Amino acid sequence: MTNDVQDPGTWPLPTFHFSVDIGDWQGLVFQEVTGLETASQVIEYRAADSKPFSTVKMPGIGKLGNVILKKGMVPNDDKFSAWFSQIKMNTIKRVPVVIKLLDEKGNTTMMWTLKNAFPVKVTGTDLKADGNEVAVDALELAHEGVTVQNG
Repeated sequence: MTNDVQDPGTWPLPTFHFSVDIGDWQGLVFQEVTGLETASQVIEYRAADSKPFSTVKMPGIGKLGNVILKKGMVPNDDKFSAWFSQIKMNTIKRVPVVIKLLDEKGNTTMMWTLKNAFPVKVTGTDLKADGNEVAVDALELAHEGVTVQNG
């Protein structure tokens, strides 16, 4: 076990300053990004000649979660719906999606790149006569892998 001591001048990164690039759409501003996750299925295995009457656990096939992007609705902005409407028998345009966590000066501190992303769901805002919230669109993306880079 290593003795990793955090530098007292180093603070955890805040999550509120980020930008998103979707294919050719650069520097998009979103309210929220969720679903940046990868997981592995667990396989339980017991060899026929194993003396204990129990299994061992091994990593199996990897699983990727869908990523959900939420942003405030603005008039005449229908690019996500237009992209989603192109889905026809696996002919949707797949693009890289780059999510950048930024520092106070706008420099990239962390970067997640989604490989071959495409929309699987577009959700419009909830409407309430007595509400006072901002109208929010959501775009759900499936992808074929995520890489994470520091700085």
